[in-house]
Amino acid sequence: MLGLIRLILGLVLDLFRSRAALEAEVLVLRQQIIVLRRGQPARLPFLAADRVVLGWVCGLFPNACDALAIVRPETVVRWHRAGFRSYWRWKSRRRPGRPSVPIEVRRLIREMSLANPLWGAPRIHGELLKLGIDVGQTSVAKYMVRRRRPPSQGWRTFLRTHAGGIAAMDLFVVPTVSFRLLYGLLIMRHSRRQIMWFGVTAHPTAEWLANQLTEAVGWERAPGYLIRDRDCCYGAIFVRRVRSLGIRDHPTSARSPWQNSYAERLIGSLRRECLDHVVVFGERHLRHILGCYADYYNGIRTHLSLAKDAPRGRVVQAAGLVKALPILGGLHHQYVRT
Repeated sequence: MLGLIRLILGLVLDLFRSRAALEAEVLVLRQQIIVLRRGQPARLPFLAADRVVLGWVCGLFPNACDALAIVRPETVVRWHRAGFRSYWRWKSRRRPGRPSVPIEVRRLIREMSLANPLWGAPRIHGELLKLGIDVGQTSVAKYMVRRRRPPSQGWRTFLRTHAGGIAAMDLFVVPTVSFRLLYGLLIMRHSRRQIMWFGVTAHPTAEWLANQLTEAVGWERAPGYLIRDRDCCYGAIFVRRVRSLGIRDHPTSARSPWQNSYAERLIGSLRRECLDHVVVFGERHLRHILGCYADYYNGIRTHLSLAKDAPRGRVVQAAGLVKALPILGGLHHQYVRT
C-alpha cells in the first residue's frame, strides 16, 4: 500500500517537473538497468563509462540522485570528483613546446654576445638568420651572456679600433766604434706593428725630421694621428709639415714614455735582437743594419699580438724541405720550404 502511494505521488510530481529533469532521471534508471543486466547481483561491475554517465548526470541534475537504487549518492559524487581531477590532469598535461636549440647554436650565441657587447638580441638574431640558422629572438635573448654592467668595449677593443689611423715616432741613440753618437728615427704604424721608416743622422733637426716624415708617408695614405714625445728637435717646421700632411699631432706628456708604448717596445726589441750584438762603424753601416732589420721585422718575424703572424703577412708552407736562410750575418734565420 505504501509503495502504491509513493508511485501515485511521484506521477503527480512529474507533471510539474521539467522535461530535462525527467530525461536525466530516465537516463540514470536506464544506466542502472544496463549494469544489472551485465553482472551478478552480488557484485555489480561498474565500468568507466557507467561512472562517467552517472557522475555527469547527477552533477548536472542533483535531483536525479533520488533515482539511484544500486549505488549510493556519495559514491556517484566521488566518481564525479575523480573524473573532474582526471579531466584537468589531462588538460594540464605537458605538451611538446618549441624545439630545443642545439648546443652549437647556443655556443655561437654566447660567442657573438661576448665578442659584440654593443649588440642586442635583435642584432644577433639577424646575423643568425643570415647564417641560415632559424631560431627565435626570445631564444637568442635567453642564451645571451648576462652582464652586470652596461655593455662597453674594453681598452683592448678601443685601441684596436683606433690603431689603423695611428702612427708613432721616436728617436734612439746608437754609439759607433769610435764612440760617436748617432741618432736613429723610428716611424711605425699601430695597426700591424709595421715599421714605416728608419732614419739615421748625427744631428737631428726639425727640418730633417719633417723631411723624414714626408719620405715615410710617401704616396701612401697618411695616418690620421701621430704620437711623439716633447723633444726639442720637433720644432715649428716639423709641426707645420705634420699639419700640411693632414695629420693631427699628439705629443705625449712630459716624462711619460708609457704613452708611446708601441714605439718604445719596438726600440727595445731592436736593441735586444740587433744593436746589442753588432758594432756600428758609421751612418751608412747603421742605415744598412736598420734596413735589414726592418725587412726581417715586417716580413718574417712573428708577433704574439698578430696571432703569430708577421706585419705584412706570411704564407704558411706545408710541403718541401726546410731550409734556413741567414739574416744579419746569421744573427737571425728565416726558415722556408724548398
